[in-house]
Amino acid sequence: MRFLALAADYDGTLATNGQVDEATLAALKCLRESGRKLLLVSGRHLDDLCTVFEHVDLFDCVVVENGALLYIPTTKEEQVLGDRPPEAFIQALQTQNVNPLGVGKVIVSTWEPHETTVLQVIRDLGLELQVIFNKGAVMVLPSGVNKASGLSAALMKLELSPHNAVSIGDAENDHAMLSLCEVSVAVANALPMVKERVDWVTQGCRGAGVIELIERLIASDLQDMTIDRHKIVMGVGDDEQEVYLQPNSTSVLLAGTSGGGKSTLATGILERLAQQGYQFCIIDPEGDYESFEGAVVLGDGNQKPNITEVMDLLSQPQQNVIINLLAVKLEERPAFLSGLLPLLLELRSRTGRPHWIVVDEAHHMLPASWNPASLTLPQTLNGIMLITVHPDQVAVPALALVDTIVAIGKAPDVTISSFCTSAGHCPPNPIASKDLPPGEAMAWFCRTNEHPVRFQICPPKGERQRHKRNYAEGQLGDDKCFYFRGADGKLNLKAQNLMMFVQLAEGVDEDTWLYHLHQQDYSHWFQEAIKDDELAADVADIEKQSDISARESRDLVKAALLQRYTLPA
Repeated sequence: MRFLALAADYDGTLATNGQVDEATLAALKCLRESGRKLLLVSGRHLDDLCTVFEHVDLFDCVVVENGALLYIPTTKEEQVLGDRPPEAFIQALQTQNVNPLGVGKVIVSTWEPHETTVLQVIRDLGLELQVIFNKGAVMVLPSGVNKASGLSAALMKLELSPHNAVSIGDAENDHAMLSLCEVSVAVANALPMVKERVDWVTQGCRGAGVIELIERLIASDLQDMTIDRHKIVMGVGDDEQEVYLQPNSTSVLLAGTSGGGKSTLATGILERLAQQGYQFCIIDPEGDYESFEGAVVLGDGNQKPNITEVMDLLSQPQQNVIINLLAVKLEERPAFLSGLLPLLLELRSRTGRPHWIVVDEAHHMLPASWNPASLTLPQTLNGIMLITVHPDQVAVPALALVDTIVAIGKAPDVTISSFCTSAGHCPPNPIASKDLPPGEAMAWFCRTNEHPVRFQICPPKGERQRHKRNYAEGQLGDDKCFYFRGADGKLNLKAQNLMMFVQLAEGVDEDTWLYHLHQQDYSHWFQEAIKDDELAADVADIEKQSDISARESRDLVKAALLQRYTLPA
């Protein structure tokens, strides 16, 4: 189930003239029985709402005072989410005969045309307050407090994400709440500007529109609704059109030869998911994502990750987690995943999170020879990304989840055909067989069966900063270090980071330097181990210059490196 919560406005949405009819109440009860949560979000004061609506206890959480007060009906708990304006403000409004004047735990409210007086008093007293309108009502609240902030607090209390919530409203004070949720809906009687900005408008007004939404939620979980405002861009095609993923209805296989840019594309996708507030969990066997900003890394080269800690962190809707498996032996990694994956799927069944599960080195984590894969993987699973060099070595039940394959590097036709053979798909025809240069990829969307699309990858914004931290002065594993050995293998000088590479490059003899230059070992290392396609391409151009001297080539390689990285003195 994708949508686990419905957030509804009260007046003009659930209620007609302040009252909710029996049919709407019955629909709300059906939605609760489906296992979903109900949230009521209103501009009213709590005591006023409870007076006019005796069924408040139908809701798991109630947000009143336009986002300033949280109320839990089952426990009668109240949580104030802001500070009430000072008494001087309220007294000034009373002195100027602002009537009616409502004062809640936080909110101060009146009606038009008193907004002019309200704004004048705010200005005269030098207060940081905001004025929000609602079909003639004038509400004064602390800056930043609105229905979206209140709903965010309510969802957090229920351990739910806005990406697993649908909201419905009718008036101008509902804009923020509607924008927050994955799907926004307006009832037919909503203000024209509200209807223009939502994802869907019901045919029915007020309660009838809410019933319409609830029936669609229960029947299809809104799987028939595509929301382009959440799309995750992967790149731009030859026709200048964006190539993108739908974050809530897609599973991806990212495959291709080493050094083609898989990590660049994967990091860009994850960066954009994080920017939109989707939660992800990365199973990272090689420590390639340990410096991803905004995520907690569990495990390192010496310490195995603790699954209990993983699940505790993921219980927080806004927390992304990277599971570093460097300390877990290669042969033990599939078993680790078999213990973790059921817990992730159980969390998803309750909360809809994590929205994305990323499995790097999938041919090791979910190998074709691993029988338990068929026991732990469901038949369908959206929001999963498998990354591999060898799609034909990944367990078939895992490949069966994939509806989008992105090929990178050499022979993309072979990569796509290999996937189709293993997963039982009929391969698209024709597939371009030309090798893809760094920075390009080819996507095939299996569901539509259209021709594969070639595109230029949109790189992640934080890529260069991550490279600086990871590779300039960190410690690469032995298999990723650069070794100056020379033509006869007499040397064995190890550069475990870029700083050491520069130092050793300055000291090795000319024959050794030129040997590796002519072998194109430098560009290969920058691409394979450092994972910097731009640097690799620039150094490859230097390596191809047949008449270049050792001194000149050293200077050019060092300059290309220092252009991108700030090495410590």
